[in-house]
Amino acid sequence: MSGLGLNLDPATIITIAIFLLVAFPIHEFFHALVAYRLGDSTAKYAGRLSLNPIVHFDPVGGGLLTITMLLGSFVFGWAKPTPINPYNMRYGHRGEALVALAGPASNAVMAVAAAIPLRFILGSSLAVPDLVLQVLYLFVYVNVILAIFNLLPIPPLDGSKLLFGALAPRTVYRIRPVLEQYGFLILIVAILPIFGGESLLGIVVVPVIDAIVKLLVGV
Repeated sequence: MSGLGLNLDPATIITIAIFLLVAFPIHEFFHALVAYRLGDSTAKYAGRLSLNPIVHFDPVGGGLLTITMLLGSFVFGWAKPTPINPYNMRYGHRGEALVALAGPASNAVMAVAAAIPLRFILGSSLAVPDLVLQVLYLFVYVNVILAIFNLLPIPPLDGSKLLFGALAPRTVYRIRPVLEQYGFLILIVAILPIFGGESLLGIVVVPVIDAIVKLLVGV
């Protein structure tokens, strides 16, 4: 994927560490916070209403993030899912949708927060080390990837909860078990490079990601 560092360059390694220690915890913390504000204390009682990276770390999701970033492929990874109970929340499953939206929204905010100083530096004559610029760019890029990717309406991604929150309860009752049973398989197929060396996600989603990053950073 364009814009991503390859192999063991310092910018990629630093960005991986930032995501595991900062960005992933922020993403999951905001899931927990919104759920708590809507009346569900499940995440709080599980110790997840916290920015401590240890409580949010998932070895499989963190490992995949590391591997995909080092390979320069489509970035794919996650933290430990935040436990929630929509039946404890105000607005029921629509409350669940608000909780789901909080995660990608936090990635979008982090992308903008990093893009502002990066855009300023690139448009000025400030002497800033290339490593700093590379890390800022990667941080913007990967946050945009995760925000867009998580909004896809496929379980277990956050976008599926937004879809269920927007549909009539009777429709959700019919389609949710099927989508949740096969969602991960659908994601794997979408990520595999089976379309002339390109993945379906690469063909459909990457141009959107590149356009958003260019809009934020200006280059």
